[in-house]
Amino acid sequence: MKIRIFYISILLILVFIPVEAQCAMCRAVLESEEGQKTAKGINNGIIYLMIIPYILIGVVGYFIYRNKKKSNDSTKL
Repeated sequence: MKIRIFYISILLILVFIPVEAQCAMCRAVLESEEGQKTAKGINNGIIYLMIIPYILIGVVGYFIYRNKKKSNDSTKL
């Protein structure tokens, strides 16, 4: 139980670390703009698009793990 809380807290810390996800060309074009609103919007869009596949793989992995654990528990009986 303590290890699960540890992993969840590490995950939450990593989620709140600000990151920049622009390629060099996008950064060069967007830095010339005043206010940087477009650059922040592009950066957030890249982050969201990057996170979705990891979440989907995690969910599928969790279901596979859960099904394997259930089958191992039923064979031990």
